[in-house]
Amino acid sequence: MQRVKIINLNKGVFDDNDRQADLLRAKLGADGTFLINVMSSPGAGKTTTLIALINALKDKFRIGVMEADIDSDVDAVKVAEKTGVKSVQLHTGGMCHLDAEMTEQGLKGIGSEKLDLIFLENVGNLVCPAEFDTGAHLDMTILSVPEGDDKPLKYPLVYEKCGLVLINKTDAKQYFGFDFDKCLNNIRLRNKTSAVIPISAKTGDGISAVAEFIEKKISFWKEN
Repeated sequence: MQRVKIINLNKGVFDDNDRQADLLRAKLGADGTFLINVMSSPGAGKTTTLIALINALKDKFRIGVMEADIDSDVDAVKVAEKTGVKSVQLHTGGMCHLDAEMTEQGLKGIGSEKLDLIFLENVGNLVCPAEFDTGAHLDMTILSVPEGDDKPLKYPLVYEKCGLVLINKTDAKQYFGFDFDKCLNNIRLRNKTSAVIPISAKTGDGISAVAEFIEKKISFWKEN
């Protein structure tokens, strides 16, 4: 059988993306725009959580949202209707993640220089999105109670990367035998410093704590 030369391109691809992400962060910094990359598995409650957070923050910040999906504009329309902030839909053309270049295209479309805070709702997936730096200042992931308290053990990279972890759907805790202490311990095995906040996007529990965390994060970022 003929042997062929195998070339591993992963390092170069990620290196190029990392450089572009750093340049994008610098540009956003010059514009005074803070970018939050939101990741989770499908159905964890990203959009519902964002709507609650935006409504809690929109009197203090000019906010925009970029919704990434393989197809449809359902989430972008829902966010715009329920919050009144500017929302754009990013179609990934089958890609299961966003990288820095895709994020930059979305920022040009939404007009980042006119906004203080932008939420990027990444494609619903816990594997691919965690591998690519989008240029965000804060990576956030949402874990929902029905997914189980062992999720951080199964998808370590996203928890290693994120500075903020929200445990959503706490109103359903009694139905799923979810152990918060065990989940927190599993997160700490991956990340010793991330903030972990339990919430219910449905009832609003914990949303004010998340909004306060984001406000402080932005304030610290501006001062430094």
